[in-house]
Amino acid sequence: MTTPSTYGLSSEARNLHWLLTNLVEEVPGIQSVAVVSSDGLLLLSSDPHRAEADRQNRPATKGPRGSAADLATIVSGIGSLTVGAAKLMDFGSVKHTMVAMDEGSLFVMSISDGSLLGVHGSAECDMSVISYHMALFVGRAGHVLTPELRSELRKSMESEPSGSVR
Repeated sequence: MTTPSTYGLSSEARNLHWLLTNLVEEVPGIQSVAVVSSDGLLLLSSDPHRAEADRQNRPATKGPRGSAADLATIVSGIGSLTVGAAKLMDFGSVKHTMVAMDEGSLFVMSISDGSLLGVHGSAECDMSVISYHMALFVGRAGHVLTPELRSELRKSMESEPSGSVR
């Protein structure tokens, strides 16, 4: 994966790009990652397999079809569903959700103010390792994900041709 274009972004936005890139590159089994705002908009994404396949016009690895926006949609939907379930059961706020499937795993973790971190993992991934690194990301990113930074990230995603960090 190459370094994302962070020209013109604030230091906080550049730091989040770096944290996300580091998460994908350093944790075995991660296929793609999406940071989603409370209203379901994709703020930040890293999907190296799909971005490379899109550039070469060939099928990508198994996972959400289409683009990083598909992962964001899934993450947002699961986040909304689990928040509703927690309210119905009066269990408090949702911290994380894990879905294990035959061909892979999906992890969703709350960041702040309803924002979510979603990770698509391979079938061979170590769920505890991914969860640990997601918690580290949330701990580092949560306090800087202000409304101003979310707005900046949305604008930068709109200017990216494929909507993903490369």
